[in-house]
Amino acid sequence: MPHTSALMTVMINAARKAARGLIRDFGEAQALQVSRKGVADFVSRADLRAEEEIYEELSKARPKYGFVMEEKGEIEGADNSNRWIIDPLDGTTNFLHGLPQFAISIALERDRQPYAGVVFNPATDELFWAEKGEGAYLNDRRIRVSGRADLSACLFACGLPFAGRPGRERALQETERVLENTAGVRRFGAAALDLAFVAAGRFDAFWERDLNIWDVAAGACIVREAGGMVSEIDGGKKFLTDGSILAANTEIYEQAKALLKEPPQAG
Repeated sequence: MPHTSALMTVMINAARKAARGLIRDFGEAQALQVSRKGVADFVSRADLRAEEEIYEELSKARPKYGFVMEEKGEIEGADNSNRWIIDPLDGTTNFLHGLPQFAISIALERDRQPYAGVVFNPATDELFWAEKGEGAYLNDRRIRVSGRADLSACLFACGLPFAGRPGRERALQETERVLENTAGVRRFGAAALDLAFVAAGRFDAFWERDLNIWDVAAGACIVREAGGMVSEIDGGKKFLTDGSILAANTEIYEQAKALLKEPPQAG
């Protein structure tokens, strides 16, 4: 494995420790698919247990750092520059249905910018990781975004709002425009992994709206260190807090942004 800093070692160790419980719980969730009740509650408990394990590991290693977590919320630290951003189970619905497309996402935000990230899928043992200025890796292999420049040959990933979430009409319109101009669209259901797949060149671009900071912080760092571009969908810089994100290789970033831009209203 490439040399990892003390910081990255702490993050990877925390992810792997929580992953052991998640894999056990994933097996249980798969077994519960024949049941009519209890699966959702079981997965919620698995989510909470994983977050607690990560919180304990990182608190022990860096006691002054703050936290932003999906379940526990925000915890201020004595160190105002550094805070951990944690999603213990990205892709909960996939996990719930026994689909092995979920991940632990851990990011370190330094001075309100993504500094380091780990996205780990325990079901496939794929560990994506990056630290600012050090490149991006999948397990022990250096990764880079794709070099495709022809939009018609590019594969995009997206997220679509599920029942009760706003923005479905706009998302479907965006998806239609992308489908008309590219090789296809995939909707895998785990934003952190979608971003990691852009970093590894599996997807050429990814976009989604109404996301939280813990959905994107780690993946964004990995994409940038893999040579890609990350912004809000309209090109703004506040993707951590705005909720919209576009990640793409540098060859098609501008084309992707133009494709997703809402057309002017008639009249």
